[in-house]
Amino acid sequence: MSGSTPRFIAAALLVAAAALLLQARTQSEVFPPRHPLREFPAQLESTQFGIWKGTDVALEQDVLDKLGPGDFLLRFYQNQENPQLYFDLFIAYFRSQRAGDTIHSPQNCLPGAGWIPVERSRITVAAPGHTPFPANRFIIAKGEARQLVLYWYWAHDRGVASDYWAKYYLVADSIRMDRSDGSLVRLKTPIYPGETADAAEQRLLPFANEIVPRLATYIPR
Repeated sequence: MSGSTPRFIAAALLVAAAALLLQARTQSEVFPPRHPLREFPAQLESTQFGIWKGTDVALEQDVLDKLGPGDFLLRFYQNQENPQLYFDLFIAYFRSQRAGDTIHSPQNCLPGAGWIPVERSRITVAAPGHTPFPANRFIIAKGEARQLVLYWYWAHDRGVASDYWAKYYLVADSIRMDRSDGSLVRLKTPIYPGETADAAEQRLLPFANEIVPRLATYIPR
Protein backbone atom coordinates (compact mmCIF):
# COMPACT_ATOMS: atom_id res chain seq x y z
CA MET A 1 0.00 0.00 0.00
CA SER A 2 1.43 3.38 -0.98
CA GLY A 3 1.96 6.12 1.58
CA SER A 4 -0.90 8.21 0.18
CA THR A 5 -3.50 5.43 0.39
CA PRO A 6 -3.93 5.46 4.20
CA ARG A 7 -4.32 9.24 4.13
CA PHE A 8 -6.95 8.96 1.40
CA ILE A 9 -8.87 6.33 3.38
CA ALA A 10 -8.69 8.43 6.55
CA ALA A 11 -9.93 11.49 4.68
CA ALA A 12 -12.78 9.53 3.07
CA LEU A 13 -13.84 8.16 6.46
CA LEU A 14 -13.74 11.65 7.95
CA VAL A 15 -15.96 13.05 5.19
CA ALA A 16 -18.40 10.14 5.51
CA ALA A 17 -18.54 10.50 9.29
CA ALA A 18 -19.13 14.22 8.94
CA ALA A 19 -22.03 13.68 6.54
CA LEU A 20 -23.65 11.05 8.76
CA LEU A 21 -23.26 13.11 11.91
CA LEU A 22 -24.60 16.29 10.36
CA GLN A 23 -27.65 14.48 9.01
CA ALA A 24 -28.25 12.82 12.37
CA ARG A 25 -28.41 16.13 14.23
CA THR A 26 -32.04 16.85 15.01
CA GLN A 27 -31.87 20.18 16.84
CA SER A 28 -32.95 23.39 15.18
CA GLU A 29 -29.93 24.89 13.49
CA VAL A 30 -28.76 28.36 14.55
CA PHE A 31 -28.54 31.03 11.83
CA PRO A 32 -26.92 34.23 13.17
CA PRO A 33 -27.75 37.55 11.45
CA ARG A 34 -25.38 38.77 8.75
CA HIS A 35 -25.11 41.23 5.88
CA PRO A 36 -25.30 39.90 2.29
CA LEU A 37 -22.01 39.61 0.45
CA ARG A 38 -23.11 42.12 -2.20
CA GLU A 39 -22.62 44.81 0.48
CA PHE A 40 -18.91 44.00 0.85
CA PRO A 41 -16.93 47.24 0.20
CA ALA A 42 -16.54 47.92 -3.51
CA GLN A 43 -13.48 50.10 -2.90
CA LEU A 44 -10.27 48.97 -1.19
CA GLU A 45 -7.06 50.87 -0.63
CA SER A 46 -3.42 49.87 -0.42
CA THR A 47 -0.68 52.16 0.91
CA GLN A 48 1.61 50.92 -1.86
CA PHE A 49 -0.80 50.81 -4.82
CA GLY A 50 -3.54 53.30 -3.92
CA ILE A 51 -7.26 52.86 -4.58
CA TRP A 52 -8.83 49.78 -6.16
CA LYS A 53 -12.45 49.87 -7.34
CA GLY A 54 -14.52 46.73 -7.69
CA THR A 55 -17.00 45.58 -10.32
CA ASP A 56 -19.29 42.64 -9.63
CA VAL A 57 -19.18 39.72 -12.06
CA ALA A 58 -22.29 37.54 -12.48
CA LEU A 59 -21.74 33.82 -11.99
CA GLU A 60 -23.03 31.63 -14.79
CA GLN A 61 -26.03 29.43 -14.03
CA ASP A 62 -24.12 26.16 -14.43
CA VAL A 63 -21.60 27.40 -11.83
CA LEU A 64 -24.42 28.34 -9.45
CA ASP A 65 -25.97 24.90 -9.97
CA LYS A 66 -22.70 23.23 -8.99
CA LEU A 67 -22.20 25.45 -5.96
CA GLY A 68 -25.69 24.87 -4.58
CA PRO A 69 -27.66 27.14 -2.22
CA GLY A 70 -25.54 29.93 -0.79
CA ASP A 71 -24.48 33.55 -1.01
CA PHE A 72 -21.72 34.26 -3.52
CA LEU A 73 -19.58 37.24 -4.45
CA LEU A 74 -17.25 37.45 -7.46
CA ARG A 75 -15.76 40.92 -7.78
CA PHE A 76 -13.07 42.30 -10.08
CA TYR A 77 -10.92 44.99 -8.41
CA GLN A 78 -8.92 47.30 -10.69
CA ASN A 79 -6.22 49.75 -9.69
CA GLN A 80 -7.24 53.33 -10.44
CA GLU A 81 -3.71 54.60 -11.08
CA ASN A 82 -2.55 51.61 -13.13
CA PRO A 83 -5.59 49.89 -14.73
CA GLN A 84 -3.57 46.91 -15.96
CA LEU A 85 -3.21 45.83 -12.32
CA TYR A 86 -6.19 43.90 -11.04
CA PHE A 87 -7.26 41.00 -8.86
CA ASP A 88 -10.53 39.22 -8.26
CA LEU A 89 -12.17 38.28 -4.99
CA PHE A 90 -14.49 35.29 -4.68
CA ILE A 91 -16.38 34.52 -1.48
CA ALA A 92 -18.80 31.61 -1.16
CA TYR A 93 -20.91 31.48 2.00
CA PHE A 94 -23.08 28.51 2.92
CA ARG A 95 -25.71 29.16 5.57
CA SER A 96 -25.99 25.42 6.23
CA GLN A 97 -23.94 22.41 5.16
CA ARG A 98 -26.15 19.74 6.70
CA ALA A 99 -27.99 18.82 3.51
CA GLY A 100 -24.83 17.92 1.60
CA ASP A 101 -24.21 21.40 0.16
CA THR A 102 -20.62 21.64 1.34
CA ILE A 103 -17.83 23.92 0.21
CA HIS A 104 -16.05 22.89 -2.99
CA SER A 105 -12.27 23.07 -3.05
CA PRO A 106 -10.88 25.32 -5.83
CA GLN A 107 -8.45 22.49 -6.60
CA ASN A 108 -11.37 20.55 -8.07
CA CYS A 109 -12.51 23.43 -10.28
CA LEU A 110 -9.22 24.67 -11.75
CA PRO A 111 -8.50 21.77 -14.15
CA GLY A 112 -12.06 21.95 -15.48
CA ALA A 113 -11.51 25.61 -16.36
CA GLY A 114 -8.29 24.79 -18.20
CA TRP A 115 -5.94 26.07 -15.49
CA ILE A 116 -3.29 23.63 -14.31
CA PRO A 117 -1.66 23.96 -10.87
CA VAL A 118 2.12 24.09 -11.36
CA GLU A 119 3.17 25.01 -7.82
CA ARG A 120 1.45 24.80 -4.47
CA SER A 121 2.44 25.79 -0.97
CA ARG A 122 1.06 27.51 2.11
CA ILE A 123 1.60 30.96 3.50
CA THR A 124 0.52 32.67 6.72
CA VAL A 125 -2.02 35.48 6.65
CA ALA A 126 -1.41 37.85 9.57
CA ALA A 127 -4.24 40.37 9.40
CA PRO A 128 -4.31 43.20 11.95
CA GLY A 129 -6.19 42.27 15.11
CA HIS A 130 -6.50 38.62 14.17
CA THR A 131 -4.65 35.42 15.00
CA PRO A 132 -2.42 34.42 12.03
CA PHE A 133 -3.74 31.48 10.02
CA PRO A 134 -2.57 29.38 7.04
CA ALA A 135 -3.76 29.93 3.48
CA ASN A 136 -3.19 27.93 0.30
CA ARG A 137 -0.91 29.48 -2.33
CA PHE A 138 -1.16 28.18 -5.89
CA ILE A 139 0.51 29.15 -9.13
CA ILE A 140 -1.71 28.09 -12.02
CA ALA A 141 -1.01 28.12 -15.75
CA LYS A 142 -2.97 28.04 -19.00
CA GLY A 143 -0.67 28.17 -21.99
CA GLU A 144 1.72 31.07 -21.41
CA ALA A 145 -0.53 32.77 -18.87
CA ARG A 146 0.10 32.37 -15.15
CA GLN A 147 -1.91 33.43 -12.12
CA LEU A 148 -1.38 33.46 -8.38
CA VAL A 149 -4.22 32.12 -6.23
CA LEU A 150 -4.62 32.45 -2.45
CA TYR A 151 -7.53 30.76 -0.72
CA TRP A 152 -8.67 29.56 2.68
CA TYR A 153 -11.75 28.27 4.47
CA TRP A 154 -13.38 30.65 6.93
CA ALA A 155 -15.96 29.95 9.63
CA HIS A 156 -16.70 31.50 13.02
CA ASP A 157 -13.71 33.87 12.87
CA ARG A 158 -11.30 31.00 12.12
CA GLY A 159 -9.23 30.45 8.98
CA VAL A 160 -7.83 27.08 7.86
CA ALA A 161 -6.11 25.93 4.68
CA SER A 162 -6.75 22.17 4.89
CA ASP A 163 -9.92 20.63 3.42
CA TYR A 164 -9.81 18.02 6.17
CA TRP A 165 -9.47 20.49 9.03
CA ALA A 166 -12.39 22.43 7.54
CA LYS A 167 -14.47 19.22 7.68
CA TYR A 168 -13.33 18.51 11.23
CA TYR A 169 -14.36 21.95 12.44
CA LEU A 170 -17.64 21.63 10.57
CA VAL A 171 -18.53 18.60 12.70
CA ALA A 172 -17.12 20.10 15.91
CA ASP A 173 -18.99 23.38 15.48
CA SER A 174 -22.20 21.57 14.63
CA ILE A 175 -21.98 19.73 17.96
CA ARG A 176 -20.74 22.67 20.03
CA MET A 177 -22.66 25.57 18.46
CA ASP A 178 -25.45 23.86 16.49
CA ARG A 179 -24.15 25.67 13.40
CA SER A 180 -22.82 24.34 10.09
CA ASP A 181 -22.30 27.59 8.22
CA GLY A 182 -18.97 28.32 6.58
CA SER A 183 -17.26 29.92 3.64
CA LEU A 184 -14.42 29.92 1.15
CA VAL A 185 -12.37 33.07 0.45
CA ARG A 186 -10.25 33.20 -2.71
CA LEU A 187 -8.06 35.93 -4.22
CA LYS A 188 -6.50 35.68 -7.65
CA THR A 189 -4.21 37.94 -9.71
CA PRO A 190 -2.19 37.58 -12.92
CA ILE A 191 1.54 37.06 -12.79
CA TYR A 192 2.58 39.58 -15.43
CA PRO A 193 5.37 38.93 -17.97
CA GLY A 194 8.72 39.50 -16.29
CA GLU A 195 7.13 39.41 -12.82
CA THR A 196 7.90 36.79 -10.19
CA ALA A 197 5.23 34.94 -8.21
CA ASP A 198 6.66 36.47 -5.04
CA ALA A 199 6.09 39.96 -6.44
CA ALA A 200 2.50 39.06 -7.29
CA GLU A 201 2.07 37.73 -3.75
CA GLN A 202 3.36 40.97 -2.25
CA ARG A 203 0.79 42.85 -4.34
CA LEU A 204 -2.06 40.53 -3.34
CA LEU A 205 -1.32 39.80 0.33
CA PRO A 206 -2.13 43.31 1.61
CA PHE A 207 -5.68 42.81 0.35
CA ALA A 208 -5.99 39.55 2.24
CA ASN A 209 -5.05 41.57 5.33
CA GLU A 210 -7.68 44.18 4.41
CA ILE A 211 -10.41 41.61 3.79
CA VAL A 212 -10.06 39.46 6.93
CA PRO A 213 -11.07 42.14 9.48
CA ARG A 214 -14.22 42.86 7.44
CA LEU A 215 -15.43 39.26 7.17
CA ALA A 216 -17.32 39.09 10.46
CA THR A 217 -20.01 41.41 9.07
CA TYR A 218 -20.83 38.96 6.27
CA ILE A 219 -19.69 35.62 7.73
CA PRO A 220 -20.84 35.43 11.38
CA ARG A 221 -18.34 34.68 14.13
